[in-house]
This record gives sequence, C-alpha cells and structure tokens, in this order.
Amino acid sequence: MQLPQADKNKVIFPKFEYIDHTKKYPAIYSLGDSGELAKHKIVQVKTLKLRNRFPRLTGKNAFRTDHGYGGECIAKVLTTHLGAEGWGLYPGNFWDLDPAQDQLVLGKTVAELFSPEQGVVTEAAEPFDFALHDLAGVILNLPVHRMLGSNGSNPVCCYDTMILMDDLSPDSALRGIAQILAACQQDYELGYRDFKLKIGRAPQWMSQKDGVRRDIEAVRLVREHFPDAKLMVDANDAYTPGTIKTFIDGVADCNLFWIEEAFREDREGLRSLRDYLDERSPQTLIADGESRADIGFLLELARERLLNVLQMDIAFLGFTAWRRILPLVGEAGAIASPHCWGFGLKTNYCCSLAAVNPLMNEIEGMVDETEGVDTNAYAMCKGKKAVPDLPGFGMPLVWGLELLVNRL
Repeated sequence: MQLPQADKNKVIFPKFEYIDHTKKYPAIYSLGDSGELAKHKIVQVKTLKLRNRFPRLTGKNAFRTDHGYGGECIAKVLTTHLGAEGWGLYPGNFWDLDPAQDQLVLGKTVAELFSPEQGVVTEAAEPFDFALHDLAGVILNLPVHRMLGSNGSNPVCCYDTMILMDDLSPDSALRGIAQILAACQQDYELGYRDFKLKIGRAPQWMSQKDGVRRDIEAVRLVREHFPDAKLMVDANDAYTPGTIKTFIDGVADCNLFWIEEAFREDREGLRSLRDYLDERSPQTLIADGESRADIGFLLELARERLLNVLQMDIAFLGFTAWRRILPLVGEAGAIASPHCWGFGLKTNYCCSLAAVNPLMNEIEGMVDETEGVDTNAYAMCKGKKAVPDLPGFGMPLVWGLELLVNRL
C-alpha cells in the first residue's frame, strides 16, 4: 500500500532488512538478568501511529523543500502475560507493516527474543529492537543504559540539528539570512549550545556562485554571534571534491567541528577533502555514512583517516547493531554520531547509548515534541541532555493512534 500524495512530508525510514551481526561484532557488556526475562511471555502486540511537531516551520536542505512542522512514525507496543509493557520505534514504512511480523513474537518469552548481553537475538525480533530493549528494562526495573553497563557519559553533549535553510523558506522573505540566526537563538533558549547548519544551496536553490557565498555567509554569521559554539555543517552531498574547497576557504577561520556529507562517500574524493582540510582547517572532522549500510567500507575509510565520524541512522541500523559495531568504530579511530533527524525519540535512544559508550560523544538533537509521549525526563541544559534513571528508555507512552495492520 502506498501513502497518498498528501503525505509527502512524512519521515520515511529505509526499508527494514535484517543483517545478522552476532558472529561479527561483540556485544557491549551487560548487567541484565536474562532469567527474569524468561518468565515473561508476549501476549499482545499493538501498532501505533505517532506524530511530532517542530516549534517553527523547518526549511530546506540541499535537495528537499521545506520540511514543514513535523511528521509521523510507527511504534510497536509489546505486552507480556504478567502485565509488563515496553514500546519503541518500528524501523520501517507504513506500507511495510505486516501482521505476520507480530505473529512471530506472540507467545514467545522475552528471553527467546532478547538478551541484555546481545540485544535482539533472532531475525523475528529485529523489527522490535527498541521495544524489546525498553521492555527488558521495564521487567528488570533498570534504565537501558544501566542494563548495558553505563560506561559512557551522562549528561550527553547534544547539538542542534534544526538549523536548515530557513532563509529560503516562504515566511522569511523579509528577514533573509537573519532567519538562520533567529532559529539558533530560539534553540539556544531551549538549552542548545552547539549547532549544525545545512549548506548546499547550490545548485538546487541558487546559482553555484551565489549558493556557496550564502553558505559561507550563514556559517560566518552564526560563528560571530555564537563564538563559543561547536559548529558543524551538512551539505547532503550537494558539493563536489572541487567545489567544497571554495566553501572551506571561506570558513577556514570559523573552527568548524565537522563537515558532513560533503559529497557521496568516495575514497579519492574524501582523500582530497582530508588533504585540503589538513592544509586549511586541520581540526575539522569528516562525518558521513548516514545513508549507507556498507559498514565494512565505512570502517575502512575510518581506518584510513578519511572518515572521523560514522553516522548510520539509529532507526535503520538499529540499537542492537549499533551496540555491536561501536567497538569496531573505536578500533578504527573514529567516533559515532548516529543520524537522528526526524524525531527527538531517536535522539533520546542515541543519548541512552551514549551513556553506555563514550565513543558517542556528540548526539544529533531534534527540537520537537511527540504527541502522547512523555520525554520530560530527557532534560536539555547548557548543551547537554540528561539520560534519566527510569526503567527502559524512560519515555512513558500515554497515547498513540492504533493501526489495524491487517487492514492497511
């Protein structure tokens, strides 16, 4: 089933594909008790539609028009015969929903699907990755981060990812580039101190010359007004190994923390970028990988110092897979900052994992609210987000629109 055209602004997750990482990657140490999980049998699976809202019209990136005021996602709720309940994001699209997936976990004990040491342990459990982590934490009366060892940082450094090309949005005609600064200030007042700016206005929205000039102007404006902020930029692959040099020349004194998705991952292009950064802005990291599932290739690039920050999407790759891959990211000399765009729920999942492993020390922060979900315990203050000591992921689910999967 395809969504109607009116649903263009929905956040779309890549189609789920199970990858068995269990033999390849070691798990992060766990403090959980699998014996208690064996006592709980799953007797109900609910599918809910959740929607979130942004505090303002969120503008363009290099290729997509205005992102609007929010989107919709799917959640799975698991209930056991003893009354324990856990929930989490489903890593697929609305048209991927299949009642057969739910049947594969019904009647199973939690321990047959999940262990604190490994995460999900069967293919059938993969679509319920977040829900099972949450459910296990509820059963064990442990926050997920404590169930997994709490060897990271808490609170967690969290940057603002909501600074898009608002200067090109319909309601900014009278304000222009000042709209970028206004968005930063609004999010600063909400507790953020570091900012990631979308760049790449050319060639989709402006001429090459004018687009690069505006990209540079936006970075320099934010740097001037927030001199102590970490600044990142994300081009969504709009530049080339040649054109990115003009941009770097224009912001070389702005102390960029990283450049993200300058162009599609390419070894020779990234080598050219690294060489130029070493000459003009040596402290600037290269971040990429959010849309690529070839983990082996990304790790190769990291070992060659061509990628410094790996960004595979937390929902697409999954919580379990990230747990297993993190040790290899460290061995490759890189850090991890999973892609979280779309929903603050994803940010909170990443913050929970950052509280487990210090390699995740810069988390992409969505500024939003999800209807029916209490996320107040994830407090944002002076650039850091607190991970709560509440069972599971610490995000009580109050309400969501239930979907009858077999009728979609």
